[in-house]
Amino acid sequence: MKVACVGGGPAGLYLSILLKRQDPSHDITVHERDPEGSTYGWGVTYWRELLDRLHEHDPESARVLDADSVRWSDGVAHVRDLTTRHHGDQGHGIGRHRLLEILAGRARDLGVRLEYEREITAGDLPSDADLVVAADGVRSALRTHRSAHFGTRLTAGRNPYIWLGTTKVFDAFTFAFVETGHGWIWFYGYGYGPDRSTCVVECAPETRAGLGLDRASEADGRALLERLFAGVLDGHPLLGRPGGTPWQTFRTLTNDTWRHGNLVLLGDAAHTTHYSIGAGTTLALEDAIALATALREHADLPQALARYERERKAALLPVQSAARYSAQWYENLPRYMDLPPERMFALLGQRHSPLLPHVPPRLYYRLDRAAGRLEPLRRFKRWLGPKVARTVHARALSSRERPMSPG
Repeated sequence: MKVACVGGGPAGLYLSILLKRQDPSHDITVHERDPEGSTYGWGVTYWRELLDRLHEHDPESARVLDADSVRWSDGVAHVRDLTTRHHGDQGHGIGRHRLLEILAGRARDLGVRLEYEREITAGDLPSDADLVVAADGVRSALRTHRSAHFGTRLTAGRNPYIWLGTTKVFDAFTFAFVETGHGWIWFYGYGYGPDRSTCVVECAPETRAGLGLDRASEADGRALLERLFAGVLDGHPLLGRPGGTPWQTFRTLTNDTWRHGNLVLLGDAAHTTHYSIGAGTTLALEDAIALATALREHADLPQALARYERERKAALLPVQSAARYSAQWYENLPRYMDLPPERMFALLGQRHSPLLPHVPPRLYYRLDRAAGRLEPLRRFKRWLGPKVARTVHARALSSRERPMSPG
């Protein structure tokens, strides 16, 4: 099979690895528009379950990824001048640049051709390719060309955010919430290497405007953020990307279908989930695993692509629901900030719940604590939660506008 993969991110590279491992005779080329070694972002997060799956499907790259990742098992929240720490599951972080380096090196070793600074548009797709994989991200040119067929929808979130780095190395997944005269501003921080952490800053649009962050130069804006979060950064600077680091609003991408003839969507070209659940890279790699498995088990390409789409859409439903509620939790942050920090942090961990927006926070906290002790309440919560989620989802579907093309 001849495969043209457009996009050299984690999804495209890992798919090429898996397909070559399944059949070394596959002719696979990964086309990436950017130079090798250039990437956006700082670190990415993942959890033990993903690492176990990667060890199953390609032990070689999984061993290197495991060895080069940092780990944490605590979560810390700084609220005003108070701090609370909770122990949880082990998380992993790795620099995005290092992740791509690992996957690209493994793909080359297996015989995949990697063509950097090679942009492929809908008009110059390889005509002799058996399969074309659009792994070219949320702004996918291949998907945009056929957005009406795919049923593409982009929904902008409310809160602006900026993705930064810092030389402060966090020993836990760290949240910092600072109250200003213009509202709350906060960050999520996690280590991904021996001398770097990711730091994602978010606030309401009126807070950003009130603080002047919508008008400040990038350097002045970072200096202001360093002052606001000085108590957590311990004098370390915040770092931007070469070429500039803009404030953005997150765009949730969905598609009615992920395939058109021999063209299939993968990773962020097919779907996005809000960054606050830290699932983007995991979902991209799981897409690659599912597509490679479907292609191995079905000789008929349409059947393989249909199975891939069906399985991944079903797997995404609970993740997309969790991401939607997580984003809404932060958009309604003031609702929770008068709680004692340990209770606020407990509800932060419950932010994926479809019940939480409809129950007063103090009451929800008490009910959740009680539900942990009483089996009838646990059963009631399990029964009621999906019903609320389905109702909200159905209302969202009924109110959707017709598909729009990505901008």
